[in-house]
Amino acid sequence: MPDMSRYYDLSVSQIREGLASGQFSACELTAAALERVDAEDQKIHAFLQVTPDLAMDAAREVDQRIAQGAFDAMGPLAGVPVAFKDNMNLTGTRTTCASRMLETYVSPYTATCVDKVLQAGGIPLGKLNMDEFAFGSTTESSAFGPTCNPWDLTRVPGGSSGGSAAAVAAGLATVTLGSDTGGSIRQPANFCGVVGVKPTYGTVSRYGVVAFGSSLDQVGPFARSVKDAALAMNALIGRDPKDCTSQDIATDFVAAAQQDVAGMRIGLVPEFMNAPGLSSQVKDRILEAAAKLEAMGAQIVEVTLPNAAASISSYYVLGPCEAFSNLARFDSVRYGYCDPGHRDLQGQYDASREIGFGKEARRRMLLGSYLLASGVYDKYYYPAQKVRTLITQDYARAYESCDVILMPASPRPAFKFGEIADPAEMYLSDVFTVSINIAGNGGMSVPVGLCPQTGMPIGAQLVCPQFKDENMFRAAAALERAFGPAGVAPDFAGRAGE
Repeated sequence: MPDMSRYYDLSVSQIREGLASGQFSACELTAAALERVDAEDQKIHAFLQVTPDLAMDAAREVDQRIAQGAFDAMGPLAGVPVAFKDNMNLTGTRTTCASRMLETYVSPYTATCVDKVLQAGGIPLGKLNMDEFAFGSTTESSAFGPTCNPWDLTRVPGGSSGGSAAAVAAGLATVTLGSDTGGSIRQPANFCGVVGVKPTYGTVSRYGVVAFGSSLDQVGPFARSVKDAALAMNALIGRDPKDCTSQDIATDFVAAAQQDVAGMRIGLVPEFMNAPGLSSQVKDRILEAAAKLEAMGAQIVEVTLPNAAASISSYYVLGPCEAFSNLARFDSVRYGYCDPGHRDLQGQYDASREIGFGKEARRRMLLGSYLLASGVYDKYYYPAQKVRTLITQDYARAYESCDVILMPASPRPAFKFGEIADPAEMYLSDVFTVSINIAGNGGMSVPVGLCPQTGMPIGAQLVCPQFKDENMFRAAAALERAFGPAGVAPDFAGRAGE
């Protein structure tokens, strides 16, 4: 068996080249990946379930296709170690949403996004930790314990897709999938120093992904390079008859990432660059990113989003209302934990939901219930929808002047566990991300250096017009050439198996 101790340094393309040339087999690569997860994940707790049997079965299929001379016909992720956020169904695995409510739930079917990755040849290593039902920005609300940031185990990895970001940053998987309702891909990608993509709403099917906010949720990949993320996107896109919001997209994101930025118009938003709470370290990195893009031939223009300040208020009305509606199904009868020994149905409901749901899930459902109540709905929910329309119109006007907008992904680099205790202050971590979900635009975070004070990664967020996601891939690839690709977090580089 060849030395696979540094397999995690390989890109998607390098894995495919190594398999095609016979340098290693898919089974050898998968065994090394599973060994690394076993050795390293105890430090960060990115995985909620490891699936060695599924992984080795998939690897053997890839090796068989290679032996038959059919490898070139396989998809773009053939032989690549992948893992999935635990709100995505995969037949035969637990899909817990990091909640006691679904602790024993076993998926009877596979989500479309997961199936597309598997059809593209991906090797399923397992299911990844998250904030409970995707409610959070730190992965601390997981009922099964938090995930740690591989760059500093005392700091949060972001959320709600914290396990997905941490697994890539620690070199436990080459590509992972997450979901993003208000920043849950871009913020943890920023905190963990990897690439994270939230495509335009409708680009990737949501079928089989446990819903948080149905009008806001979107699935996307994490990777350590823009090209790897582009290859994953090529596998994910396409119309799905099981999701009426999905669109027939045929963009080649790899080709888009190979284009330069000469002539592109890059927008900067004064309302964001001068926002209260934006750290000087993050602002400096974003301005440096803008300067590098300009040096490569892009034009920097100023655009305004006058209603952006209302996005948090709108989001924390719309999100809890949709969450309350979606989580009503977990009633201990149809789905979810059932507390035993109750003689009446109401008592069973109350006890099951009290035990099954964590504090943050209960908080958001109670808020959603209140906001949808008679006499309150007209006061909050209806105006929030009006604000949503204004924000969407603001973005549409801004894109008349630019091809992509450059902005922070988070006000600060990753903070320490327990550093932010006030839920309202925690919600402000999403101030630069929620407006993109409200408007339905695409957005991604790409690493642009480290914070000089803490040594933690800082990401730049690129936001594109609806269904023009190739624009942000062009700009992201240019920033990657300027700042260098994301590497494995230093404490996890060059250890396992050596």
